[in-house]
Parts: sequence; structure tokens; C-alpha cells
Amino acid sequence: MAGEIRIERRFRGPTGSGNGGWTAGRLAERHLAAAGDGPIQVTLRRPPPLDTPLTVDTDGDDTRLLAADGGVVAEAVAGTLSDPVSPVDVEAAHRAERDYTGFRNHPFPECFTCGTARTEGDGMRVFPGPLGSGRTACTWIPHPAMAGPDGRLDPAYVWAALDCPGGWTGDLEGRPMVLGRMTAQVDARPVAGETHIAVGRLLGVDRRKTHTASTVYDSGGRVIGTAVHVWIAIDPARFS
Repeated sequence: MAGEIRIERRFRGPTGSGNGGWTAGRLAERHLAAAGDGPIQVTLRRPPPLDTPLTVDTDGDDTRLLAADGGVVAEAVAGTLSDPVSPVDVEAAHRAERDYTGFRNHPFPECFTCGTARTEGDGMRVFPGPLGSGRTACTWIPHPAMAGPDGRLDPAYVWAALDCPGGWTGDLEGRPMVLGRMTAQVDARPVAGETHIAVGRLLGVDRRKTHTASTVYDSGGRVIGTAVHVWIAIDPARFS
């Protein structure tokens, strides 16, 4: 089964490539449509190109996102997840986001999820700040411009919201990283205008790889989505 995905420039992470969480979420939607329910693991094989048709090819238990040259951009398969990251209250999330490192120094300020150069409605403006002990937290109020007619956002936005709260548990200021793999499950579509809380946790570092987890909760404390990630340290000046 084949199809097509186009990552619009609005959904960039680094300036010249797609936001990892958004791209993974878009591919996960296609994989779920073909392969059923459960957590989905998406591995990013190369920077997702922007504003160009990408082919979706599903073959059995594997869904691949292919560039025009036939190279694999990303691959989705069934995955497994650990327990959600423990929640915090709104006040703690607000305190943490005031100390968001990205306000001082951001390797990718145009990032759709956490970029400080993005405005309300243009970017998600998720600013995960430190809680201590390798944890982050912040609030997220989904913008109405991102919602469908029913006032809820599509699952790809949840994947994007789950992305950066994990990455910022590491030293993104001194050791810039990009998403290499993300396994996530979306349990509910978020409601525009409601306050959500995103939390992240550092799981470990292995050479160039950093392992993290994240969870997004709604205002009632219900899990909207949860994820684990593998990040790859890179040189931002050379990454494209």
C-alpha cells in the first residue's frame, strides 16, 4: 500500500528539515491505519526534507517514508513503551518553563515544537524547563488554529509535543542533538485552548546517543500520550 506525505516548512525542526516528532507522528498515523493499534516506533534515517512529496510504502509490518531518490527517510514498526513519566501540577510546570534553557541559547530556534522564534499559532511554543534530577516540565495550550472542526488536534501534534520535553532533559545547549528514534502512543486528541502539562525524564547517555522519555497530560491529569526517544548528538552547523 502506497501514499504520500509532504512536510510543510511550517513543521520544521532545524531550519532545513522536518520536526522529528511531527514527521514521526505523521508516519505513525499511516502505519496505524495499515497495521492496527498500539505503540509505534519510528526511526528517522535522514533529515526529513521539507515541501517535497515523500512516498509512504507499507509492506506487512513495516511502513517506510521514502525520498524522491528512493532513500529511506523514516521507518515505522510496532514498538513498546515504559510507564508514563510522573506528572507535576500546573504551578510546578510554570516555574520550570520560566527557566527554559532555550530562552538563553537554542540550537534550533525555529523548531515547530520548542522554538523561541515561533509565534502563537505558528509554532507550538512548548518550553520545557528543568525540574532537577534529569527532569523537565512545561505547559502546553494547543492553539485553536491547529484544531479541527471538533476543536481537537490531530495525533501528530501530540507526537510533536512529546518530542522536545525529552530532548531538553539532556544538555541541548552544550551538546545539540536531533531525534533519531521515537516510540509513542497517543491515547486522546488534545482540546484546543485547554492547559496541558508535558514532562520529560532523562534515562541515560551512551556515547552519541541520549535516551529519554516524556508524557503529556490534560488538565484533568489524564495521559494524552507518552513516548521514549533516542537522540543523536550532532554539529548544528553541519546538520541539514
